[in-house]
Amino acid sequence: MTTDQNPLLDFDDIAVDLDACTQPFDVATLFRRPGPIHLEIGAGKGTFLLNQARAHPHRNFLGIEWANKFYRYSIDRMKRWQIDNVRILRTDARDFIRSYLLDNSIDTFHVYFPDPWPKKRHHKRRFFANANLVHITRCLVPQGRIRVTTDHAGYFDVIRELLIGTPHAARLLEPTDFYPTDAAQPGEWVGSNFERKYLKEGRRIFTLAVKKRRTTVNKPQRPR
Repeated sequence: MTTDQNPLLDFDDIAVDLDACTQPFDVATLFRRPGPIHLEIGAGKGTFLLNQARAHPHRNFLGIEWANKFYRYSIDRMKRWQIDNVRILRTDARDFIRSYLLDNSIDTFHVYFPDPWPKKRHHKRRFFANANLVHITRCLVPQGRIRVTTDHAGYFDVIRELLIGTPHAARLLEPTDFYPTDAAQPGEWVGSNFERKYLKEGRRIFTLAVKKRRTTVNKPQRPR
């Protein structure tokens, strides 16, 4: 059976139409079966999503990609490989997490090589910021994880301080090991296109993983 003949793999099925979604909504309804939900910020061409979805068919994967070219490429890629446990949407990740995601709904956030916005006047555009962290931790299930890689040393210091050094992080998160993904080749952590490009250029890759504590003290209320 070809992809076009499979009713589960229509273009509109893989692509998420936010206009048809309420705020907030249960992302589990995007999939046809139960399972832990992994969310990738900046899915690119879908290399990570494709390989992880094939390796873990019992997991559900949601990818967010802003660049329309990559967004459409990754959707077509999932169709060609007949992947039915991936959904992809094109939107601003910060707004989506803040406005659409329910509490305790995401098993793992994957954020690999986020744009460092190196110029100081652009730092406000960075994904990792205090306001975003409040919502990321709110959405994580207990023991849920945030996995991060970057090739930018300065941005890594900011991320590490945010996820480990702040009072909010210390109350809700704890460091954990960062294991290579299933698709990672020797010397790689993620096995993404960006990582392979940066490794060829001789860049150092920084990694960090934290998980949400089972219990917290003075658990903050969801921001309104």
